[in-house]
This record gives sequence, C-alpha cells and structure tokens, in this order.
Amino acid sequence: MKSSKNTLQKGSVRYVIFKEKDTFFGVALEFNVVVEGASQIEAIVLLNEAVRGYFESARKFKLRPQVLNQVVDAEYEKMWKEIQCGKKPVAQSTKSPYVLSSGQLNLAFA
Repeated sequence: MKSSKNTLQKGSVRYVIFKEKDTFFGVALEFNVVVEGASQIEAIVLLNEAVRGYFESARKFKLRPQVLNQVVDAEYEKMWKEIQCGKKPVAQSTKSPYVLSSGQLNLAFA
C-alpha cells in the first residue's frame, strides 16, 4: 500500500494563486479546494481559511488520509510544475491564466 504524504497529524499542501480576467483564484492542490477572491490577497486569505477548515474537519471526523491526498487536477498540476521550474509567467494580457504565486502550506499550523 502506498504511504500517504499527509496524515491527520501533519503534512503540507501545495497551492497556486492565479488570475483569470478580473478574478483571482487560489487552489490547494492535494485537497482539490478552489477559492476565488477580488484580489490576490483575498484569494490567499480565503485559501488559508479553506485549508484550515478542511484539515480541521478531516481531523474532527477522523477521515481516512485519502481525503488529504487527492489526485491533483492536471491543469493545476501543470501550473505548479511550470512555476516551480522557473518559467516566468507571461504578461496577463497575453496568457490566461496568469500564475501569481505558488508554494506549500504546512498542515501542522492549519
């Protein structure tokens, strides 16, 4: 059996913040959670709140680790890999979506 990266005690979730037209999106990749905001900051704040709530619910109901280690949507995985490989985002007017930031959220602090 494959071991899970995330457990009910610890782990991390990768995230991507991007913009399409006038809307900012935040995605927690391993959780398949997507939020939207009116600004980049709002998307980051809402994503942090969503990740915290998702993780706390999984712990409260003692869910299986699979809910914390979901298969990542191919589109978001591609965004993550491109930004991690150092590919610079193209100007917003020529490419959509425009990736603004990415990283990992530590679940120990969620």
